Amino acid sequence: MRDETTGTGQHTVDINVPSVARMYDHYLGGKDNYAVDREAVAALDEKVPRTRHLARNNRRFLQRVVRILVREYGIRQFLDHGSGLPTQDNVHQVAQRAAPGSRAVYVDNDPIVLAHGRALLEENADTAVIRADMRDTDAVFDSPEVKRLIDLSRPVALLFVSVMHCIPDHSDPAAVVRRALERVPSGSFVVLNQLVSHDQETRDFVTGFMDRSTNGQWGRVREPHDVEAYFTGLDVLEPGLVEVNDWRPDSDLCARQLEDETWFEFGGVARKP
Repeated sequence: MRDETTGTGQHTVDINVPSVARMYDHYLGGKDNYAVDREAVAALDEKVPRTRHLARNNRRFLQRVVRILVREYGIRQFLDHGSGLPTQDNVHQVAQRAAPGSRAVYVDNDPIVLAHGRALLEENADTAVIRADMRDTDAVFDSPEVKRLIDLSRPVALLFVSVMHCIPDHSDPAAVVRRALERVPSGSFVVLNQLVSHDQETRDFVTGFMDRSTNGQWGRVREPHDVEAYFTGLDVLEPGLVEVNDWRPDSDLCARQLEDETWFEFGGVARKP
């Protein structure tokens, strides 16, 4: 998770290296991506098909969770780690439809996310975008925008949606979650899922491919038991830790991605005691 800020304080975008955020944007049908991102997506799809389907299901999971946390649990504050590029139905839009005045801060280290996020600042006083490495908990929580919008005396939803596979083992992704939880009060929530596979060949291929393609801006595809470790000491909401389409689907007609497929998004929602 390299810092792309130049010495002049201007943010630069390297269009010769694929970006996870821009690849995800392409999967969602967005336009904020470059040829190098689309080429990486095409190469990845050759080995692990249905990735676009997976990305879109992940987005629906995020929207569903935000809506439920607002309506059923009274959450009005969201801190979205590794948020990626703004797209249709962002966290603040879903939350504010359910409860006007809900607040959201988006965190990402990709300079293009900050550039496009400025439009959010102009349209909505209860929303902010900050450029920070989500592993640097102090940089996130001590930022002026988080201090302005997030009341740490009240419960907060910490979002780590489809992003933990970007954190390498040497950065201890479980510790990233623990440090964030230490900064929020009891009754706060963690929403977390990441790419997993039961198949060693798939895990090795995707991990190696993404690490090479992004010049090391990647962690690894893990196994479900690795994700379970992130939730240690938390009260996991029903239906538990599952493939994301099985987390409180809107209807029985929700498209499913079965766990015996090549890879899938696995995780859930938990409350801090």
